[in-house]
Amino acid sequence: MLVAEGLTKKFSGLVAVDEVSLAVAEGSLTGLIGPNGAGKTTVFAMLAGFLHPTGGRVLLDGADLTDEPPYRRARRGIARTFQITQPFAGLSVHENIAVGAYLRHARRADAMDRAAAVAERVGLSHELDKPAAALTVAGRKRLEVARALATEPRLLLLDEVLAGLNPSEVRDMIPVLRAIRDDGVTIFMIEHIMQAVMNLCETVYVIAQGRLVAAGTPQHVCAEPQVIEAYLGHGAAARIAAGGVHARG
Repeated sequence: MLVAEGLTKKFSGLVAVDEVSLAVAEGSLTGLIGPNGAGKTTVFAMLAGFLHPTGGRVLLDGADLTDEPPYRRARRGIARTFQITQPFAGLSVHENIAVGAYLRHARRADAMDRAAAVAERVGLSHELDKPAAALTVAGRKRLEVARALATEPRLLLLDEVLAGLNPSEVRDMIPVLRAIRDDGVTIFMIEHIMQAVMNLCETVYVIAQGRLVAAGTPQHVCAEPQVIEAYLGHGAAARIAAGGVHARG
């Protein structure tokens, strides 16, 4: 479905992303992990059209999207969320979700109906009349997903949608995301919470210092020496193998 070929992004002399290639299969729930500053959000920005790559291509179903702006990619069915939630504070939850629905529904009544249906899917139906600014952190995260989902995407790019949630809220959100995928929306997600990655993702890509260092099942990549070193530092894999480093519970 979605293919990135040799994606590279340079900012002045800094190489933020260095020839990253990956593929997201239709109907899958795929993860992108890595340490802070690894380049994950920059990859998402290039996939969604918010940044133009210095090199490489972005393909959707074989069509080259590399030079297309975000609104055209949205029309093709690509939607993304952002790490920092920024709802329209002066609008209700219902109206916030409807903003996304206007992409495919010009009439207000139709957009509001679509928004109500999406709110039900993400567990916000009881919050529709509340000002968006009054939502909890967990509520704002659900609203961020809802606004993207209201565009009726084929591919949903989720950028740390579980960040800032407590363990109970994470557990509550996991079945919501799984149900979205089961309803036919392909999901590609950046996530630091490994509990969620292990529970949700069939395939995981790992980047560190802008480069792809591992890919495979969550269980496979978590055992890769390159991944261990990316998170814990040089020589960590050898120390763990020798019994010198213990994982924290």
